[in-house]
Amino acid sequence: MSNVFSDTIYAIQHLAFEDLGSFEDVCYQLGYRVRYFEAGVDDLRKALEHEGLTIILGGPIGVYETENYPFLQQEIDLLKVRLEKNLPTLGICLGAQLIAHALGAKVYAGHSKEIGWSTLSIHPTENNLLAPLAHQPVLHWHGDTFDLPPQATLLASSELYPNQAFAVGSQILALQFHLEVLSNSLEKWLIGHTAELTQAKINIPALRQENIAHAPQLEVIASRIFSQWLQALNPNT
Repeated sequence: MSNVFSDTIYAIQHLAFEDLGSFEDVCYQLGYRVRYFEAGVDDLRKALEHEGLTIILGGPIGVYETENYPFLQQEIDLLKVRLEKNLPTLGICLGAQLIAHALGAKVYAGHSKEIGWSTLSIHPTENNLLAPLAHQPVLHWHGDTFDLPPQATLLASSELYPNQAFAVGSQILALQFHLEVLSNSLEKWLIGHTAELTQAKINIPALRQENIAHAPQLEVIASRIFSQWLQALNPNT
């Protein structure tokens, strides 16, 4: 492992069962250690000042709920500094919204919940990392959305929301959808998010069947995409 790029990857969790999923095995296969930080419990300074890769995971709260969740303000402030330094950062769902907000874009409640499996429209940008997802359904699970930061390159859209993924250079990647989801872990999501699913009138048995149909293949593609991105960050892996 190169001395330039840290051999530890930090992951910030906002919810216990939303973890690195299929990405975690890729980290270990490429020789990295993984350390989790719990937002709202742990001091996030070490994770967000880390010069290696930091991954900011999803959660059911909104970027704008700083009054109810004061820790969010510190997370946002530290993230702004991190992004200004162009340190390697991946955001998933809430993590993507936090990156968008830290880059000056508006984050707000969407017109409808997007929960379930559907394909993306992959934008024809040069060397689009997400090209392998062209015909692969992915898991969407969000109610908020964001405007595209001015310095960002749009990578993917969905039928409901135009801004599903963006990159800033080669170091910063934001994914609104859940590329990392593991097929054998979704039941935890169905239990943990039961109130949201019921309120949104989501058909839980149908969502479970979609997971059985689509998640195993997504795991294969997701591992390839994440591995490619991680190795581009650190060619010495």
